[in-house]
Amino acid sequence: MQNGKIGVTTENIFPIIKKFLYSDHEIFLRELVSNAVDATQKLKTLASTGEYGGEMGDLTVRVTADAGAKTLTISDAGIGMTAEEVDKYINQIAFSGAEEFMSKYKNQNIIGHFGLGFYSAFMVADRVEIVTQSYREEAPTVVWSCGGTPEFTMTERAEKRSRGTDIILYLSEESAEFAEPSRIREMLRKYCRFLPVPIACGKQQEWKDGKYVDTDRDDIVNDTDPLWTHNPSEVTDEQYREFYRQLYPGNDDPLFWIHLNIDYPFHLTGILYFPKIHNNFEIQKNRIQLYSNQVYVTDSVEGIVPEFLTLLHGVIDSPDIPLNVSRSYLQSDGNVRKISGYITRKVGDKLQELFNTARTDFQGKWDDLKIFIEYGIVTDEKFAEKAEGFMLLKNVGEEYFTLAEYREKVKENQTDRNGTVIYVYTDDAVGKHGFVQGAREKGYDVLLMDGQLDNHFIGWYENKEKECRFVRVDSDVADRLIDKEAPRSMSFSSEQQEIMRPVFESRLPNDGKAFYNVAFQAMAPTDAPVTVTQDEYMRRMKEMAAMGGGMSRFYGQMPDNYTLAVNANHPLVIDILGDVENAYGDGLKSVNEEIAAAQKQRSNLEELIKDKKEADLTEEEKQQRDDLTGRVDELRAQRAARLKEIGEGNELVKQLIDLALLANGMLKGEQLTDFIKRSVALIGK
Repeated sequence: MQNGKIGVTTENIFPIIKKFLYSDHEIFLRELVSNAVDATQKLKTLASTGEYGGEMGDLTVRVTADAGAKTLTISDAGIGMTAEEVDKYINQIAFSGAEEFMSKYKNQNIIGHFGLGFYSAFMVADRVEIVTQSYREEAPTVVWSCGGTPEFTMTERAEKRSRGTDIILYLSEESAEFAEPSRIREMLRKYCRFLPVPIACGKQQEWKDGKYVDTDRDDIVNDTDPLWTHNPSEVTDEQYREFYRQLYPGNDDPLFWIHLNIDYPFHLTGILYFPKIHNNFEIQKNRIQLYSNQVYVTDSVEGIVPEFLTLLHGVIDSPDIPLNVSRSYLQSDGNVRKISGYITRKVGDKLQELFNTARTDFQGKWDDLKIFIEYGIVTDEKFAEKAEGFMLLKNVGEEYFTLAEYREKVKENQTDRNGTVIYVYTDDAVGKHGFVQGAREKGYDVLLMDGQLDNHFIGWYENKEKECRFVRVDSDVADRLIDKEAPRSMSFSSEQQEIMRPVFESRLPNDGKAFYNVAFQAMAPTDAPVTVTQDEYMRRMKEMAAMGGGMSRFYGQMPDNYTLAVNANHPLVIDILGDVENAYGDGLKSVNEEIAAAQKQRSNLEELIKDKKEADLTEEEKQQRDDLTGRVDELRAQRAARLKEIGEGNELVKQLIDLALLANGMLKGEQLTDFIKRSVALIGK
């Protein structure tokens, strides 16, 4: 019997292991089972090289949870250890058996790289016991025990056990959950699902006599031959789909997949799937599982793979990805960066190939593919370069164009006076049908941009192509969407606009959620009498803010601002002006004359004092100027008050405003009910 202290540099090693070695305490099971698999793979390697000639027997790794005894046992029939090896690899933490074995058998497929993995057991156990029998015939059975301090005991037994190692964890009170078989099965399926050696946890069960009972068949929890380890040429489409269903049960079949398989300058295998997304709320990151030689590493791959690929599903496996390190380390690792770049190129090449060879099928899947491609474009410069060849734009007529094709299509008819090509688009072809129709009547092609990332893509494209600009179809009246020629003449004078503005302002919605600016515009007499538009820039900023991008706080707190564009050339609007003037009577002419006279006096005064500095003005001049300004404001306020009274009694004004709101999908609740009643009343007249 040997007593001693584990060869460590500090007495505090165990608290460090328990608290800081791993952030997730569940990971101990991965480490211990992986070590068992590692030992089994080592035995296979020795057998393949002729260094071991004995019977291999059943190589299944067995995990046994005993809730009553509060123990968890991991058993293998692998290479085992001698007393010297236990002392070297367990008692001397500075050494790593796996590393040494890897250097000797570097061309063989073994897991390796586990270092301190065994000591993760002390995160959950008060005491750990090792019972091991080396494959070497002359070696006795070794029993090692440690209670979570540097002190250990190690004995040799004359009576040998079968080859391999048992790791027995006597679990702490706070870790008693790990003695529950169901909990262990759950963890094994997460962390050990694809390890290359069969892993059994208990027995399979069947229904008998009204209850489930154990059979004599092992419950194997892992797939030792996952699909990504196969040659892509040997895998059928149905096998790819079935593997996806295995990974993500309940999901729709994927759009397509990419099988990764490279040996130089690094080793990488895996399968990436493009999932079918039914709506924007289904987008989930962290669905790619990262493995190293079939050993689960993480499903949190941001910063490890390109950001846009976090929307994909699937598996990436590389022995060049280090284990048991932080994600920040992974992000800075040279091999990881190379792998990230390779995956980006591979995805881009695959998408280009699909577009080139099966464009019709590619277009049929575009609505699902678009979010992946746009995400890649706006977040990854190298991918953006590749994507220009297969990024598509779709119009409301269900036609598809590459970026180059679409520019060529619209540049002749949709170039403004400054030489900028204008891309007219809508985010809702049905809800904004009136605007879409108005633009199409002008001969404009209208794109459908209703995706979650379309605003981000638009910003990216406008920044890249300075001579192109996107304009949403409801950002202005059709005549003004593309500034191609001198504006139309307006039938209203500036004085008549001033008269009509309070009339329309009196019937605007007043719910505090939106603000409206009344603007009189020169349109065709056949255009709508009133149109509600929203400034393109402000709308984009608010939408970006809603998604957390850009100046989120500033723009997110601002109310929605709309323009109530009144067609000053429409017969109904001209009629309203006549009605208002009649309702106001002779008083309107009188107040207009007073306002004009006061404005003239102020203008004359300003002409006299224009060459004087403010400090050189006499008190009399300042007072006169203030009095005249106040007089103009007072007269305008009196006129506006009377005009608002007239407007409040004009049902046609309210009807035209509500029609414009209705066309925008903005008329709801009580306002909609009132509109319907008013419509019936007006029809009755």
